[in-house]
Amino acid sequence: MIDIPGTPGTLTGLVLRISQCVFAAGSISYMVTSGGFFSFTAFCYLIAAMGLQFVWSFGLAKLDTFALLRKKTLLSPVLVSLFVVGDWVTSTLSLAGASSSAGITVLHFGDLGSCSFEAECWKYQLSVALAFLCWITIAISSITTLWLLASA
Repeated sequence: MIDIPGTPGTLTGLVLRISQCVFAAGSISYMVTSGGFFSFTAFCYLIAAMGLQFVWSFGLAKLDTFALLRKKTLLSPVLVSLFVVGDWVTSTLSLAGASSSAGITVLHFGDLGSCSFEAECWKYQLSVALAFLCWITIAISSITTLWLLASA
């Protein structure tokens, strides 16, 4: 297997995993601190998807840190296959959660006009924006691990 920036066990891979954790945690925190998120199924799904993404990315960030400190490689075909499947599953769930929440945010708060700027609609919008930023970093990791597996 070749060494691609962003692969598991590298510094760029660790940066990607930490940024995924930060964006997912930010998305969850802004959504949970808003008032009535639980009345929208898409917002509840976003919290569940970002929670799963946080757990997955945090675990892989710890694994990357271990690999960097011990100077080990995480390039065995079995591990890379696990990373590919996990990244693609969490990527799909995160994109679905971010897209559905963005749709509800635009429809309910933009088109229907039921959100004033003094209300908590900016928290919903910020949560969705952070979810999309999280998905972008997940997409980079997903493509990198798939490319790594294909080059084996």
